[in-house]
Amino acid sequence: MVQTKIVDGPLRRGQLGGNFDKEFADEGVSGATLAADRPGFAALLGYVREGDTVCVTALDRVGRDALDVQSVVRKLITRGVTIDVLGLGPIAKGVGELVVAVLAQIADMERQRIKERCDAGRQAARASLAANGMTHRGKASLGRPFAADSDAVAQWRKDNGASIAKTAQEFGLSPATVKRYCAASAV
Repeated sequence: MVQTKIVDGPLRRGQLGGNFDKEFADEGVSGATLAADRPGFAALLGYVREGDTVCVTALDRVGRDALDVQSVVRKLITRGVTIDVLGLGPIAKGVGELVVAVLAQIADMERQRIKERCDAGRQAARASLAANGMTHRGKASLGRPFAADSDAVAQWRKDNGASIAKTAQEFGLSPATVKRYCAASAV
C-alpha cells in the first residue's frame, strides 16, 4: 500500500504530518480549476493504484465544487483507493459517499457566501470611492496602491529623454509598470 498526500500550499503541508511515500501539490492553481485539470492532482490520479490511500487536509482540496468533489471521490473509491480526510477519517463506499456529498454541498455553499461577501465589499468600496474619493476602508483606490506617481514617472522620462529601462531603474519599477504609467499619463 502506498500513502500519498495532496497539498495546495505550505500552510496545509504541515497539517497532515506523517510519513508519505509521495506528495502531489497544486500550489498557485486557481480553485476554479477542476481537480483533474490541475497538474498535481492529475499526476496523483495517474499514480494511485488499488489499495493506495490518498490523504487530504479537507474535502475542498479534492475538487472545485460539490459535483467535482463527489465525482473525484467516487472515481477513487471505484478504483479501490481510500481517501483519508484530516479530521474526518477514511471515506468508504456507501455511507462515506453520503457524508462526502453533504460536506461537499456545505463547502460549496460557503464558497458562494464568501464570493457574495467579497462582491458586496467591492461594490461598497466602488460606491464610496465615487462618492468621496476614498473607499469605505479609507484607501485612495481599489486594489494595490500605486508604486509611484504615474505623471511624475512620465514627466521624468520626457524631461530626460530616457528609455523605458532607464526610467524603470530610476524609479525602482518594472519596465511593464513604466509603460503602463506612461500610457495612462496626461503628460
